[in-house]
Amino acid sequence: MRVVATAGHVDHGKSSLVLALTGTDPDRFEEEKRRGLTIDLGFAHTELPSGSGVSFVDVPGHVRFVRNMLAGVGGVDACVFVVAATEGWKPQSEEHLRILELVGVRRGLVALTKVDLADDETVEIATLDVIDHVTGTFLEGAPVVPVSATAGTGLDELRDHLDELVRDTPAARDRGRPRLWIDRVFSPTGSGTVVTGTLTDGSLTVGDTVRIEPGGRSARVRAIQTLGRTVAEIGPGNRVALNLSGVSHADLSRGDVVVTEGSWHVTDRVDARLDVLASLDHDVSRRGAHLLYVGSREVPVRLRVLGHDALAPGASGAVRVFAPVRLPLLPGDRFVVRESGRDETIGGGEVLDVDPVLPAARAAPDRSVERVVAERGWVDTDALELLTGERIAPVVGRWVAPVEVVTATAAEVEQMVVDAGPLGLDVATLDDRQRAVLETLGTVRVDAGRARPVDTADELADHPFLAVALAGGYAPPAPDGVDRGELRELVRRGLLVERDGIVFHHAVIEQASRAAARLLDRHPDGFTVAQFRDDLGVTRKHALPLVAELDARGVTRRRDDLRVGGPRLPTET
Repeated sequence: MRVVATAGHVDHGKSSLVLALTGTDPDRFEEEKRRGLTIDLGFAHTELPSGSGVSFVDVPGHVRFVRNMLAGVGGVDACVFVVAATEGWKPQSEEHLRILELVGVRRGLVALTKVDLADDETVEIATLDVIDHVTGTFLEGAPVVPVSATAGTGLDELRDHLDELVRDTPAARDRGRPRLWIDRVFSPTGSGTVVTGTLTDGSLTVGDTVRIEPGGRSARVRAIQTLGRTVAEIGPGNRVALNLSGVSHADLSRGDVVVTEGSWHVTDRVDARLDVLASLDHDVSRRGAHLLYVGSREVPVRLRVLGHDALAPGASGAVRVFAPVRLPLLPGDRFVVRESGRDETIGGGEVLDVDPVLPAARAAPDRSVERVVAERGWVDTDALELLTGERIAPVVGRWVAPVEVVTATAAEVEQMVVDAGPLGLDVATLDDRQRAVLETLGTVRVDAGRARPVDTADELADHPFLAVALAGGYAPPAPDGVDRGELRELVRRGLLVERDGIVFHHAVIEQASRAAARLLDRHPDGFTVAQFRDDLGVTRKHALPLVAELDARGVTRRRDDLRVGGPRLPTET
C-alpha cells in the first residue's frame, strides 16, 4: 500500500479527480459540496490495474487552508500534482510544490486536468509551463498526464502511471516502532473513539496498549480498519482507522500521535537543519511568530539559529527549536516552518537531534550516531536507539561509548583496584559502567565481590587472626589490634563468624554444630544452654552467642528453655 497526496492550486480539480479514480468523494462536509471548495483533508482509496492498492489524501488548495494541507502531507509516500490546463501554474501550485519538497516527498506525477475545457494549443502551452516550473524539483522528468475527470479522458493512462509510481516508491521503513499521526478524530454511534492517520512505522495489533502523545494518555486498540476492511494487524505505510478504548474522542485532536509504550523519545526541544526558501524576501532569525508543522501537528515554536544570527533566503543552517509540548520525534523527521505574522511558508528541513545536550553556542548537530555518543560519553544501547533510530552493538556491557572514554574508565578502575589494597575493591561501590568495564579487564580478578590485581596474593586468606581464632576454639580472644576493615572482610567471606561481639573461626561453628547433635542424642527432648555450656566447657559469655548462631543457621531451634534439632542439624557427629 502507498499513500499519495493530491496537491495543487484551488479549483484545479483535485477532488473531482479523486472521485473519478476511486468512486469516493473526498469532500466530506456539506459546506465543501455547497461551495465547491475543499476545506479539510479528504480520503479515498482504490485498486490499480496491477492489483496494487493506493490511498489518496486530498488536500485543500486554497491559501487560507494551507495549515490543513500541511496536516495531510506529513506521512505520504508520493503525490499527484494537479494543474488545470485552463489556468496553468498558479501561486498555490508553487507553494504546494515547495511544501511537498520540504516534507521530503521525492516521487510523483502531474495530472493536467480540465483538458476537455481547453483546446490543443492551450493544453500544449500548459504542459510546457508545468515542465518549466518543475525543472530542478523532484517532479522534473515526471509524467504529465492530460486528463478530464468529467469526460473520463486520460484516466486509464493516469491509472497506469499511478501503478508505475506505486511500484517505484519504496515501502515505508519498519523499525518496529509504531507511530501514527492523527489527522481525524470522530465517534461513530456505538463505536467509541476512532482516529485515522497513516501508520509510518511499526505494526499495530488488536489488543495492543498504546499511548497518545503529547501527554502520555493510555488506550487500547479495540479494532483496526484499512481500505474499508477490518483486520487484526496492520503494518507501516497504510492508511489506518483505529477504534480506541480508554480515551474519549473529546480529549483527542488532529496532531496527536499514537505510539507504543517505551518505543519513542518524546521531546520539546530539537536541533534541526532548516532550508530557507529562496523566494523569501527577508532573513530568518529568532524574531517572528513561527509555526512548526510535523506529521499532522501544528505547534508554535521558538527558533534559535545556531552559529549565526540569521539565515538568508536560499540558505541552509542549523537551528534549535523549542516547543511547548513534548512529541515523539526522531532524526530524519521532516517539517515545515511558517511565519504566522506574514502568513507565509519560510522553509523546512529535517530533525537532526531529538535530545541536544550541548549549549546552543557550542552545538554542531548532524545525524551521525557517533556525534550523539561522543557528546554523551556513555549511552545505553536502548536509549541510543530511541535517540537515533539505529540499533548499535554495545561496546561494553549494554553501553556504547567512544574508545578513548572506555580506555580512560578502564585506567580509572584499575587504579581504584590498586588503591584498595589487600582488602580488594568492593565491586558494589562501582557504577554500572565501571562494573561493565571491570569485567573486561584481564589485569583484575574478582572473588566474592572484591576486585584485586591478578598478580597479587590474597593476604587475607592467611590472615594471622584466623589461626588465633581457630586456636581459641569455643572461647576465642578478642580481635584487638586487627584492622576493622580486614575483620569485616574476613567475616563477609565467611572465614570468621561474628555473633554478639564474639568472633569465632568458621570451623569452630561446625564443631559446635556436631557437639549439639551429640548432646541431642543424649537428650532427645532437648538441651538447655547450661547443658550446652557445660558440654563445651565454656562460660555463658561464649555459650550464648554459639547457641544463637546455631539457631540462626537452623542447626537448632528454641522451644521454651530448650534447644531441639533444626532442619540443618548434622546427621553425622
